[in-house]
Amino acid sequence: MMRAILVKAPGGADQLEMGEFPAPVPADDEVLVEVKATALNRADIMQREGKYPPPAGASPILGLEMAGVVQQVGNACRRAKKGDRVCALLPGGGYAEYVAVPESMLIPIPANLSFEEAAGIPEVFMTAYQALFWVGNLQPGETVLIHAGASGVGTAAIQLAKDAGASVIITAGSDEKTNFCRHLGADYAINYKTGDFASSVLDVTENHGVNLVIDVVGAAYWAQNITALGMDGRWVCLAMMGGSKIPDFDLRHLFRKRIQLLTTTLRSRSQAYKQDLTQELVFHLLPKFEKELLKPVIDTVFSWSDVAEAHRYMEANQNRGKIVLRIEDTESSM
Repeated sequence: MMRAILVKAPGGADQLEMGEFPAPVPADDEVLVEVKATALNRADIMQREGKYPPPAGASPILGLEMAGVVQQVGNACRRAKKGDRVCALLPGGGYAEYVAVPESMLIPIPANLSFEEAAGIPEVFMTAYQALFWVGNLQPGETVLIHAGASGVGTAAIQLAKDAGASVIITAGSDEKTNFCRHLGADYAINYKTGDFASSVLDVTENHGVNLVIDVVGAAYWAQNITALGMDGRWVCLAMMGGSKIPDFDLRHLFRKRIQLLTTTLRSRSQAYKQDLTQELVFHLLPKFEKELLKPVIDTVFSWSDVAEAHRYMEANQNRGKIVLRIEDTESSM
């Protein structure tokens, strides 16, 4: 048995509790990792509320990423060894003392990063990378509009887009957050609470619009995204925080600019897709983390015994970057 954060019943953050759960047994192609840190994602809140069940066969425990130390290596593993510091994307199970991970999904932690920093890499950088490049086909010299720029995915996307030679416009909900995103590298930052962001986008692009939109809002930004996109623009929708139903939907609005509307998720992707994405991160991005050309943006680190407080903090939209849980040796039952 191991300690883990369990959900007593679907509902609010008060439904989270420390409890006992069977420890995973790694398969021949997996390693057992002692978790030192994990990080929050919006999917955790949705799953806690009963609105986002884990994929078939995945752990029912919350947590889509982790950083820790390899404790046991399966017989078919060839690269990993006991004592390795690793992080990984997970289909679930990160809010626990131990997790079993396929060797092909392991990301070595650079020596210059702590476990808490490394836990903030897998989900947001892989989500942002596949949205920008695998799905959105971002090219050097293009302009991308990134919504929720101060979020975990937003802070990763800003860095990746700038590294690729693109111009970056972001939206965020406060002047503090827009200033933070400018410091991180955004060329233009728009506080969406002060007015129509689409008109601001057209102003800064001299009415050309952007080539790509990375959108986590959905329906609430439907009309403004169409306005902000240029001819042949691509629109990658990752989430629907602003709703899914669009009143007066009219395909002609897309045809007028030949807009490509693309949707993507990561958790439900095949294991092969996630493995390929992991290996691309290892080969192309890991050296940049080692040289500090890219960095995980960590807002706050909570003890996992304070997981309910961490969830409430995320629900209040207070964070700039990632919220991390440190898996501490504590017997607290919260």
